Amino acid sequence: MSRPGLDAALAHQTRRDLLTAAGQEQTGWQAIQHWELSRVERLFLTDGSSVICKIATAPFTGEATLLRTLNERGAAVPTLHGYTLRPQTIGMLMNDLGDPIRAATTAEAAAAACWVHAVPTPTLPTFDQQTLASLPKQAIAALTALRLQERFLHTGHIEALLERLAAVAKRRADGAEREPFGLCHGEFHPTSLHVSRTGCHLLDWAKAFTGPGLLDLATWFGTRTPTDPTELTHLIGAYVAAGGNVEAHANRGGLPPAQWALGWHRMWAAWWFLTTAAAGHHQPHTDSHHSRVVHRQLKAAVQLLVAAPSNVLGSHLNLR
Repeated sequence: MSRPGLDAALAHQTRRDLLTAAGQEQTGWQAIQHWELSRVERLFLTDGSSVICKIATAPFTGEATLLRTLNERGAAVPTLHGYTLRPQTIGMLMNDLGDPIRAATTAEAAAAACWVHAVPTPTLPTFDQQTLASLPKQAIAALTALRLQERFLHTGHIEALLERLAAVAKRRADGAEREPFGLCHGEFHPTSLHVSRTGCHLLDWAKAFTGPGLLDLATWFGTRTPTDPTELTHLIGAYVAAGGNVEAHANRGGLPPAQWALGWHRMWAAWWFLTTAAAGHHQPHTDSHHSRVVHRQLKAAVQLLVAAPSNVLGSHLNLR
């Protein structure tokens, strides 16, 4: 099993190696985001400039390869100056876009999603119809593995929700490969769309995958607030108006597109927490918090994917 969390000593050495390879020396730093599995910092250099240093542990070690591909295609993403890949850890130096000047608008989000989904798909994990349909059973398997590790022991309520989702998953996954289908950012939300005086740039590609573009649009609203199919429907409309594939308006799995996307996004979020925990990427002391998060996501997924369309469309699902 991999060692959970980002090792501080390894992160320090990785940062030093990146600067040495770039021929630079650091005079100071500023924390931008620190998390259990990654840290992002602004490094101030002796020549008066600054760069962004991002260090992450598995399962987030594939970002540099995709970022380099996007740089080659002129995409609106940070410029990758260099990276180093070690077992279970990646370090990257990128250009500093500065602090954002404001939050991104709905129109900017729609435009960004359009160009993302139009990028020729690189080799990434694929969430097609078959994969989506398998997520509930994969999550149950991960939960079983965690219990064998004496973790997530009192989670019968989570298993019951997963069983309900597994019963309808094949039917509800129908239409997953309908356009738009291709490159997805995976963490497409307002904190990832950086608006500066030089324009909009999309950051944080560590969870990118190939799959339904509607999942990206659902991601914009996060998972901490009640789901709102009406709000997502408005974003889908803006997306199509900005040049996105008109098939985004089409029903999938017998559900309206917004309901379908929100339901599968919540299922995907729960699956991610369970499978990464089972793989050893989260420390056991986080289990209590993560079990509450997983339960909240699955309650939303059940109401969206199991309930009849008329019961949820246009409503706010308050599942806190």
